[in-house]
Formats: sequence, structure tokens, C-alpha cells
Amino acid sequence: MTHGLFRIFVAVLTIFGPAAALPLLDARTAAAQPTGFDAPSNPKFLKLSLDSVSPNTVTTTSDSLITVSGTVTNIGDRVVDDISVRIQRAPAITAPSGLRTTLRLDQAYYTVNGQFEDVAQRLRPGERQQFTLSIPLRSSSGEVSLLLSQPGVYPLLLNVNGEPAYGNQARLDDARFLLPVLGLPPIPARQGSGTGASAIPALTDTPVAMTVLWPLADRPRQLAGRPGSVDGVMELTDDELATSLGKGGRLDQLLATVEATTGTVGGRTQSMSSGICLAIDPDLLLTVDAMTRGYRVLASPSDPDGATRAGSGAEQAQTWLDRLRVLSRSMCTVALPFAQVDLTALAAVDDAALAARAIDEPADIVDAILSTRSLRGVGLPESGSIDERAGLLLRNHGFGTAVLASTATLPLGVQDLSESVASATTPVGPDMVDLPEIAAVESPITEPTPSDSAATSPGASSDVSPPGILAEPALRAVRFDIWSATALAAVGSNPPTPPFTPTQVRYDVSNDSRSARLQDALGAISWSALNPQANQPRSLLLVPPQQWGANREEAIALLRQIDLLSSSGLAVARPLYDLVAQPPDPQPYQPRYLTQAEQHAVPDRFVSPVREQGRRIDQMARALIEVPDAELTPHAFLTPLRDDLIRALSLSDRRADDATHSDIFARRRLNQVTRTMDQLRESVSIVPPGGVYTLASEQSPVLLVARNELPVAIQVRFRIEAPAGTKITDPGEQQLPPNGSRSFRIPTEVSDSRNLVIPISLTTPEGIALGSPTQVSVRSNAYGQALAIITGCAGLLLLILAGRRLWHRFRGQPDPADENVAADSEPARHRGTYRPPVVEQESLQETR
Repeated sequence: MTHGLFRIFVAVLTIFGPAAALPLLDARTAAAQPTGFDAPSNPKFLKLSLDSVSPNTVTTTSDSLITVSGTVTNIGDRVVDDISVRIQRAPAITAPSGLRTTLRLDQAYYTVNGQFEDVAQRLRPGERQQFTLSIPLRSSSGEVSLLLSQPGVYPLLLNVNGEPAYGNQARLDDARFLLPVLGLPPIPARQGSGTGASAIPALTDTPVAMTVLWPLADRPRQLAGRPGSVDGVMELTDDELATSLGKGGRLDQLLATVEATTGTVGGRTQSMSSGICLAIDPDLLLTVDAMTRGYRVLASPSDPDGATRAGSGAEQAQTWLDRLRVLSRSMCTVALPFAQVDLTALAAVDDAALAARAIDEPADIVDAILSTRSLRGVGLPESGSIDERAGLLLRNHGFGTAVLASTATLPLGVQDLSESVASATTPVGPDMVDLPEIAAVESPITEPTPSDSAATSPGASSDVSPPGILAEPALRAVRFDIWSATALAAVGSNPPTPPFTPTQVRYDVSNDSRSARLQDALGAISWSALNPQANQPRSLLLVPPQQWGANREEAIALLRQIDLLSSSGLAVARPLYDLVAQPPDPQPYQPRYLTQAEQHAVPDRFVSPVREQGRRIDQMARALIEVPDAELTPHAFLTPLRDDLIRALSLSDRRADDATHSDIFARRRLNQVTRTMDQLRESVSIVPPGGVYTLASEQSPVLLVARNELPVAIQVRFRIEAPAGTKITDPGEQQLPPNGSRSFRIPTEVSDSRNLVIPISLTTPEGIALGSPTQVSVRSNAYGQALAIITGCAGLLLLILAGRRLWHRFRGQPDPADENVAADSEPARHRGTYRPPVVEQESLQETR
């Protein structure tokens, strides 16, 4: 049997199904054969990848041929001969779930087949061969074609056959992709072959309203445990962000793609730019803004305490930031949660200051750095799903709307179904729904209304805030299509499978080439415009992942597809302002926390440590004092540490299948914040005395010196344990200057003479210990009780003598105690002369 006849025979068997071809395979070849729905692609001999499709979208003005380029690589350990490839087509997708499920169906589902074309005679292990195939879209003369008859989104498959050594001819691999057909081009009449066929455009009676969230975010890169300072230099874990911001980097290309939408194409202003809203991570903006002033990078990212080197991206950061400032002034902007934080974990932490920083302040950060006015009151959880606690967190912080996956809400009272069944069978439902079970304790102040959208739409003054109205108490949900979001997430490098993708259709998209994944996204974007659904809204909200890996070519292709839908009359732009301002559906809904979102969430073991360190930061914040005209405020000093705690709860790069690196980074951040908080408390202390204090009296003060090594002022209290017989007056709350020390005279009263040891420590006004406690040795010279007795006796004696003298004086009698005093006080001139005794003088007088 010749190889040509054998190929025909195998092709017939292949059409009837894979089971018919199994007898032709040896055991190893059979292992490469997909066995049915949701069969993984595990080629053993050849790997087939799609390189390009031209045109990637068929319109009425396209070429009548579709050309596909690809590469076949021998990935096995044996030679493969007689390699041929053909194109197959499946029926047009009629349900949105088919955008995913048809890419995993067996090749027998692809019933329209082209002809096999030889690609390579032989491929040895490791060799590859590129090829190009072309096939007509349709034919009026009976030639082989894709037999397209109507616009739609069609699954296509490239089927590669070959004969491995020691085996038989078999299908060794395939590559699947979607082909959006917005219209069929005409078939020109050929001479002698009958008439041609006219073009078939798509129906444009009900264009779909399209809104695009364009994410600009990056994983957290700032080194943890660095509090704020006046002239401190920011430190990053690596310098990859400089590459991403530079020419050709990921963030540079995403920004350049949107910049192109504000211009013109072929002299025509692109009409879909008003439907694009920049979704910006404030953590990225803070990092880029700090990079412009110079920064340093760890020499070894695995050693957070190691040496650093100068960063190289200051110029790239400044250029990128300037471009974004210009762009944001003419476009819608909305702030993402800080560092793509897990809102469910943040709600579990239950820290008001952390929550305010993570969801309240992002809009202010974006507005301050970009000098614009962003849309307020719209929460964008990274996972597209929230539980009730996270919903209450948003609502109580003034958010009136959350952007959620269409499967993350259910009609109120409807029993929750398994995700695989519910996602595949439940209609998309309304754009905006009410979640009455999530209501604010106190209604926030304002939310935008339809009348406000004109004042804040692109092109209007962006520094004027919409007036708004009193918000309703219940949270509302804007629901996005999970099928287009899943396809968009697969575009670019390191494609994730989002948590809202149903379990039934989850598979490793990295097995598909980037070109194939781009085609799938183009088809997913186009499906809603081509397939109006009864009783379903004619709208589409496109939500790529926040840390998107699309390059410039891929991003431009997607935006051009949106613009092509608009120019074809199949879509119109709808600003995000208008979408969130529309009234909700009358049917109330309830939140549904998806299983995959729960598996992707930050583990509970991080909640308690974050809560504990947040409490310690709050305690320190209440002790710090804001000094007028000071360069550094307590808020600016402690905010970087709060940011580190929020980054520890980030969903960036966190996947359920491998969260090892995310856990390591989160644990490292917590450890560094803990160590820094310990150091901050140790920075305020009593200076240990160098010797022994000697008190000159029983009421001499004790002299103490307190030192504050923090760059901000702090209020402290002395905790003094007075020994028995000692009274020490509490000086109350005292203020220590930043980076300085202060002396204190502590009033002390000691009742006796002895050596004392007085334990002394510093605390915050709330009693939180600061620094290390110290002991002051004191020697007292007081005599104590004996001195008091002696003093009392002397006073009593003095009182008796004074009373005796007064008694004699009042009676006119000389005090006997004065006689000797009078003799002693006789004048000196009488001293030394003879004076006869008094008795003798009296005797002489009597004789005479």
C-alpha cells in the first residue's frame, strides 16, 4: 500500500472517530490520541503550534482564502516520517460556554475537513519544520473549503499526522483556535465555472455596548520593613520593573497600546476609545513615582537583609509616568485595590486603618500622582468574586458598586449549584444587579448618577467631581462575562486561568501557542456582537486580569478587533461611568463566593499575624505626635509599614496550584514588619545612669534622661516602681523630640537613709512598653525617724525654757537664771578692786 493511499484510509477512519483509528496505533502512539471531551493534550512524538492566522478576523472585505502558518517540532525520541497537516472546522459556537468547551472537544467534532498537505518527509528528534496552509472560506464550484455560510465564531483545528519509528501512521497532535467571522467576502465569478457569490454581512440591528477595563498593575516590589523618612531612598526586591517600564517592556507596551487608541487610524478617529477605562494599581504608581527620585535594589532578591545596588530605571520611570499623566487626563481612570489585595482576607483582618489604606486611599493616590480625577465608588476585586464580609467592607467604606464575574452572583433565594453546571447552563443575566443582603450600616455620601457622566466622561474636565446623590444602602454588582475574561487572561506570557473559570472547562492554556490564545480572545470578544440572545442585555464588559501579560502586538490586535466591531456596526462604546450609573435589575441577587476564588485566596494563617502587626502600628500611631512644620508626619512615617501588611495579603501571582512563592513573600514581609516594629519600640528608652544617685535630702529629685531615636516626636509616660518608704511623684505624659533626648526631674521623697534600687521604664500613654526597662540606684542621706525625734525634743525644751522666763517676767520677779548672767555682765572697770563683804559693812554701821 502506498503512502498516499494509506493517508486516505487513515483520513476516512479519522472522520468516523478516534476509536476507529486505535487499531492502527501501537501502545505508545495510542497514548497521544485524545480520547474525548476535556482530554488534555499530551503529545509524545510531534508538537504542533499555531504561528499566525491571516486574516485573524474575516470581514466582507477580507481575502476569500484563510492562510494559517505553524510549526511542527519532533519532541520525541524517535524519527517521524511522512508528516502532513490539514485544517478542520467545527460548527459555529451557539452558546457562550462553547468559547471554551469546543477547544477541548475531540477532533471528530470538527466535521468539515480540508486536505492533508505534506509538511516534512522526515523529522529527527529535536528538529522542527514551519509550514503554511491556505483554504477557501467558501466555494461556489465544489472545491474543498471551510464551507462557511454565515457570520459567527468558528472553532478550527490543525491536525498533524505522521509515522513514528516502530509505529504506524496516526494523528500525533493538533492545535485548536477560534476564527471570528464578522462577514463573508464575495466569491468572484470564475471564467467557465459559473457564477460567484455576493458578500454576507452580519446583522447590525442591535449593536452590543462594549466597555473595557485596561489594567496597569504589577506585583509588589518594595522592600518590606522600611518606615517613611524625609530623605530615605526606596529599596526594591529586584529591578524587573525598570525593564517593564522601559521601551518594549510589558507596562510600556500596555500603555503604548492605549495611547494609540487616542489617535487616528487611516484618517478616522477610533470610536471605541471612550469605552476604555484605565484600571490603575496605586501601589504601582507609588513605586514608579519613588523610582523617579532614585532607588536601590537588592543584590540578591532572596536575601532581604543583604547588600543593595543602585537601580537603573529612574529615567524609564519618569518617562512612563509622564506619558500616563498625559493619557489619564483625556481618559477614564479608576483605582484598583492597593497591591491587588484580597478583599476577603482584608475583611477578615478587621482593621479600619488597613482597610482605609487599601480601598479608600487608592483613588486619592491615583489622583494626586496623575493630577486627574478618577471614578469613585467602584470596587474591583482581583478574583472577580467576594463573600458577604468583603461586600460589607466595600459598602461600609462608601463603595456603591463592585465589578464581579457573572457567576459570582445568583438570584436571591436560588439554591447554589455546582460551578461547572451553573456556569455552563445559566444565562449571563443582567449587567447591573442589587445585592440587598449587603447593605451599609450608614449610607455613604454620594455616587455618580447618569447626569453626572457627561461631566466626567473622557474629554470633559477631569478635575471636577460629579455632584452625585445620596447612595442606596445596598451594594450593587456590575457583572462581566466570564468567557471573554477567561480568553483575555490567556493572552500573553505566563497565562493564568482565572478563579471564575468553571472547573468543567479548566485546562493548562500554556499548551497552546500565544497566537492560538490570541485567536481565542478575538473570537470571545466578537461572539456577543454576532449572537444576540433573547432576553439578554446587549452589552459586554471586558475585564482582563489585573496583572496582564499581553504584549503590544497582542493588545493592539484586541483593541483593533473592538474598533472593527464598532466600524462594522456590531458594537458601540459605552463609558464605564454610564455602565455603573444605570439602574439595577428589578430581580434581587445574592453574592456567591466561588470555590476557585476561595482556593486562590490568601490563606487564613496570614490573617492573625497581619491583624496583630496592624494593632501594634495603630498603638504606635496614637503615641506619635504631629509637630507643626515638621517634614515627616506620623502618618507618613507609619504608612509604609501598613502598605507592607496589605502587600502580604496580595493576590498577585497567587495561584491555587502553586502558591509557594507567594506564601514565602508574604511570610517574609510579615517577619520584616514585625522586626521593624520591635526596633521602633526599642528606639524610645531611658538612658541608663552611669553610677549611683546620692540624694542630698529626703525630698531631692531623681534626674532621668529619656532618648527618642525616631524621626518623629512621641508622647510617653514613666512607669516607676517605688520601693517601700519611698514616694515618687508621677510626672504624667511627657513629649520627646524627634531624634533627641530630654532630661526630667522626678520628685522623690525618701523617709530614711539607705540604698535604693528603683525600676523605671517608658510606655506609651496607653501603657504599651517602650525600650528596655532600667534600674536607678539611689543613696539617701536622710536620718529618717531619729532625726524627727531629736528635732521634736529640742523644740519642746526650747518651749519650756521660754515659758519659764515669761512667767517670772510677768510676776515682776527676776529670773534666778539671770543672777549669774548679771554678775558675768558687770563692767570691766570694777573688776580687780577691793570690795568689802556686805556683812562686814552692816556690822560696822550697827557699832557706830
